[in-house]
Amino acid sequence: MLEPFSEADQAAVHAQLGRVPRAVVGVAHRCPCGKPAVLATEPRLPDGTPFPTTYYLTCPRATAAISRLESDGRMAEMTDRLADDAELAEAYRAAHLAYLADRKSFGDGPSADVPEIDGVSAGGMPTRVKCLHALAAHALAVGPGVNPFGDEAVAAIGEFWRSPCLSDVIEEQS
Repeated sequence: MLEPFSEADQAAVHAQLGRVPRAVVGVAHRCPCGKPAVLATEPRLPDGTPFPTTYYLTCPRATAAISRLESDGRMAEMTDRLADDAELAEAYRAAHLAYLADRKSFGDGPSADVPEIDGVSAGGMPTRVKCLHALAAHALAVGPGVNPFGDEAVAAIGEFWRSPCLSDVIEEQS
């Protein structure tokens, strides 16, 4: 369930990303500190550009931890497992379909129909693992049991929100 995206959330995400976030539908996951960690976005940006990343990981701690996982070759290992495990491949395909359904539900007006990205989810779904950031964002947004590789990535990074948290920096800037 999405939470409203407040002015305080916008300030926090601006501090996290170093820029103003675009086409935000709501906050899909918060860190224990209360700051946004994952945003849900519209499938089309205000300038008309298609934007397939429905769930956008904003927390710098989570982003850094996921980057470390990506650099250790984990994505290739996960992709290899898809070929060897039919049950895993089916669960990953179901995650892909769930992602597409969520995206469709977030579109409004002209951004509701985005044929340029029809059938394209994120992170390489459903046939490979290309971006753990997108998969972890999906898992954090919808909870465990939907995206198997997102769940694995979230489990592997552990308590990413531990100190030093960006919330301290944001509070000082306010």
